[in-house]
Amino acid sequence: MAMAMGSMGASLVVVPAVVSLPRMAPGMGRKESLALPQAGENGGFTTSKRGPLIADIPLEYIRRPLLRTRNNDPEKVKQLMESIAEIGLQEPIDVLEVEGEYYGFSGCHRYEAHQKLGLPTIKCKIRRGTRETLRHHLR
Repeated sequence: MAMAMGSMGASLVVVPAVVSLPRMAPGMGRKESLALPQAGENGGFTTSKRGPLIADIPLEYIRRPLLRTRNNDPEKVKQLMESIAEIGLQEPIDVLEVEGEYYGFSGCHRYEAHQKLGLPTIKCKIRRGTRETLRHHLR
């Protein structure tokens, strides 16, 4: 836990836990290899009931269900690649976990930068949902 000082005194800054997920062994299903903590309040993964779980997930485990309505900006991807190579990913992408499957709806440029850099995993903010939640996001 980190403390930040403000002009009115100390304030508490909560830093979420970061978890590295194991790589899937041949013949293993996703649910078997990606055991995560149980969902907390409001359907989000939590480590201390303070927010979603932050975890490194292999790129090949993340489904990108939305059809691209536009292409990524190549210059933005290039800048992100340089930044990620130098200091790492600073802002996790958001993924929805539904029945052991991960669906990415944001972070298209960050995801592509990781692919082009050949990185095996990407830092994700994981929220848990139901099939109905997934259908809502796909509308």
